[in-house]
Amino acid sequence: MADSSSSLKRRALRVWAGIWVPVKLFFKKADAAQLLLAGYLFYMLAGWGLLSLPIAQAVPVSALDNLFIASSAVSTTGLVTVDPGSSYTLFGQIIILLLIQLGGIGYMTFGSFLVLSLSHRWTRFRETVTRAAFPLPSDFDAARFIRRVVYFTLAVEAVGALLLWPMFADAGVDNALWSAIFHSVSAFCTAGFSLFPNSFEDFTGHAGIVFTISALSYLGAIGFIVMTTLFERLTRKRKSLGFTSTVILSITAKFAVIGTVILFVAEPGIAALEPAERLMAAFFQVMTASTTVGFNTVPIGNLGMAVLMVMFLLMIFGASPSGTGGGLKSTTLAALVGLMRSVFKRRDTITYMGREISEDRVHQASVSFGFYFLVLAIALFVLFLTEAGASFEMVVFEAISALGTVGLSMGLTGELSALGKLMVILLMLIGRVGILTFGLAIVARDRNAADKSDNELVM
Repeated sequence: MADSSSSLKRRALRVWAGIWVPVKLFFKKADAAQLLLAGYLFYMLAGWGLLSLPIAQAVPVSALDNLFIASSAVSTTGLVTVDPGSSYTLFGQIIILLLIQLGGIGYMTFGSFLVLSLSHRWTRFRETVTRAAFPLPSDFDAARFIRRVVYFTLAVEAVGALLLWPMFADAGVDNALWSAIFHSVSAFCTAGFSLFPNSFEDFTGHAGIVFTISALSYLGAIGFIVMTTLFERLTRKRKSLGFTSTVILSITAKFAVIGTVILFVAEPGIAALEPAERLMAAFFQVMTASTTVGFNTVPIGNLGMAVLMVMFLLMIFGASPSGTGGGLKSTTLAALVGLMRSVFKRRDTITYMGREISEDRVHQASVSFGFYFLVLAIALFVLFLTEAGASFEMVVFEAISALGTVGLSMGLTGELSALGKLMVILLMLIGRVGILTFGLAIVARDRNAADKSDNELVM
């Protein structure tokens, strides 16, 4: 018996060594981009395992669908192949919410926050990974930034839940408090997961719910850099908002105003609504695409082609850096616009809003833009093969939505083939890690840190 026990222990040690040694070697040699990719993969696989437990499922859910939901939650996308509200128990919904929270505020954020709270130790490793997860100006203290991210996130989500609770209760929503908490976290993390089978289509004319969800989504999408600089500006610790925050706020406002006007005027699907309700519907769909939150108050499959083109543009560029949203980011658009203007006007320098953008930032924006469309083209090729029965616009919309971690769908998600689901899972992972970071991770080369002063644009 003793020999048998000793033999089992030796086998267990060999198995552990076989797992631990490669993992230790990976962490020793991996750069920040690879660590981010590995971290999000770990979250997805852990969530997959938890959602596969019988206690998490209200009805039987396939292994692939569980993986899809876990990936969508961690990537804060919101595309779903099964209805989360009816397919999972309260335990399963809590797991989904935790995955959304972890994915929304970034890899290692909670871990780093706990380390700082308990030991006040801040290692170079955590500094490096934090700055890879949150592109920050060089004058930002990363440790202080992490604390502010967690405090701000929890405070905003709590206020959002308290605002939504009575409105859901008055509307007759079951378990109004839990729905308020779930949707507040989902909105701030721009995840787009909903316990309602048709998202917010039943609340198209409910101004309180529409604007509360919109406010939460914008607060998450414009990014923690803006929130930090606004706080420091109000407390007079900073003389100005800085170039990055100014650009983010400017582009976000332009997207909201111009997009709402276009949808209000050009979308026939909302023409029958009362003017106020029609304006709210137009605003909400622009908000949900530009923040990449993925909720909807009108059926996306009924939108006209002209409006879909606007939605494509909003989803491609998406939210802002160091926030909870996805896409190429508003600052990438600013750098590309600056580049085009400099070429058209035959200037030697590249500027936006009267400020010069460094060549390094323009190169990053250009590479991100080019690599985005390369990944998108490959994904579309695969999806056109696997989803031959779907229309062209449905497939393109699904791919852009997944890569931008938007979560809007024209109805294709639930009909995807097994290979199609795996392709969309990969797109969601790439979108959450970030298109440039994913490229750096698979190329496996270290990136030299650039000087990110407050006068330069953060990507």
